[in-house]
Amino acid sequence: MRRIALAELPTRSPEPLDHETRMAEGPSDHKEDLRLWLRLLASATLIEDEIRRRLRERFAVTLPRFDLLAQLEKAPVGLTLGELSQRLMVSNGNVTGLVDALVSEGIIARNAAPADRRYAFVSLTKKGRTLFAEMARAHGDWISEIFADLTAPERAALMRLLGKTKRSTRKAIDVRQAANRNRKEI
Repeated sequence: MRRIALAELPTRSPEPLDHETRMAEGPSDHKEDLRLWLRLLASATLIEDEIRRRLRERFAVTLPRFDLLAQLEKAPVGLTLGELSQRLMVSNGNVTGLVDALVSEGIIARNAAPADRRYAFVSLTKKGRTLFAEMARAHGDWISEIFADLTAPERAALMRLLGKTKRSTRKAIDVRQAANRNRKEI
């Protein structure tokens, strides 16, 4: 019986494996990826839940209302309901309900677009700007408190890694969408 020298054994390709190859080689290869995903999700959920609680307790406002006001604060001339829907990544129906409530409270104003009265722009009122400025200050303080145990270099590293994660996610989405387009063309 001939003995095979170690040098004669086939070597693995040094290039990174794609998702399907890793799955075929063993699902245990994903353990760290899954743990990372769960850690990201748990951290984001903890932070979001705490911010929601604090907004509700201090200002009697929901996170969706806060987010809508934040978008309007960035657009002093106002936004259409469609633009708000896109920025908030929700349906027009969700935005319409929030806008109606905030208009009735005098926090935002709804005005017909001068060029096309079928469209309405919504913007913060003086009362809304004052209220949002107070909420934004508190929100910033809360976020700083939540991240207080991270040093400046740790925050910078986390920002860099999360940016890389976001790019990697977008790349995976693009690859999947391209593959779906290619399948439809065949």
